[in-house]
Amino acid sequence: MDIVKSYDYINLFYKEWGEGPAVMFSHSWLTNANAWDIPMFFLARHGYRAIAYDRRGHGRSTQASFGNDMNGYADDLAAVIEALDLHDVVLVGHSTGGGEVARYICRNGTSRVAKAVLISAPVPIVVQSPANPEGLPIQVFDELRAGLVKDRSEFYKKLAVKFTGADRPGANVSQGLLDQFWLWGMQVGLVNAYESVKAFSETDFTEDLKYFDIPTLFLHGGDDQLIPLECSSHKAARLIPGATEIYYPGAPHALVATCPDRINNDLLNFLRS
Repeated sequence: MDIVKSYDYINLFYKEWGEGPAVMFSHSWLTNANAWDIPMFFLARHGYRAIAYDRRGHGRSTQASFGNDMNGYADDLAAVIEALDLHDVVLVGHSTGGGEVARYICRNGTSRVAKAVLISAPVPIVVQSPANPEGLPIQVFDELRAGLVKDRSEFYKKLAVKFTGADRPGANVSQGLLDQFWLWGMQVGLVNAYESVKAFSETDFTEDLKYFDIPTLFLHGGDDQLIPLECSSHKAARLIPGATEIYYPGAPHALVATCPDRINNDLLNFLRS
């Protein structure tokens, strides 16, 4: 296994395919680096070095009972980038991974980064407050935590349906895709899954986004049931001058899995621009 040590000495698994300019992928809550296999496979065959790693507590990385917050996630990403000595890297983050990318740039700047792509990302902030009335009530996230503790296996089966939009009329989501999400979820430590809810829902990335001085692309589904477009990318893009926005009408949260051809083409076009 390819392992990098984090700053607090936990093991972080990573994988890489292809040669060329580096593209670094950060995955969503409850998944792991394998969630990026389709775009990694595609980009590796179009002249890029595609790299993805398992966030702490997920997949093949250490299930640490500490550091399960955005600062810890960003520092893990920094550890991988520095261990591989990446420069002019394009950072791509889906969902929680998008927040991770934002916090990395805030804490480390863009000296190693050429571009950023935020897919279905929880920025600038998802939870509802008087200052963020478009956000989701805290009760939504309390229910996620309760579901994890009560019966996480059944919880993941139900969440997979919303994650992929399989409950929408006309959806074409295979049982295999739903089972895949369940499997990845079961590979996450319970403490890591639980604490990550607060990390992706309650972290305010407003100031983080002000550190973006590189070309940035937002991709988001118009029917995202987990991180609605209106309280995230629509607002976040206004905070980054010159940001590019591409929205997929009727698409769910799991764009990478459900819209692979569009994601691949939009990523490649952005990389080449």
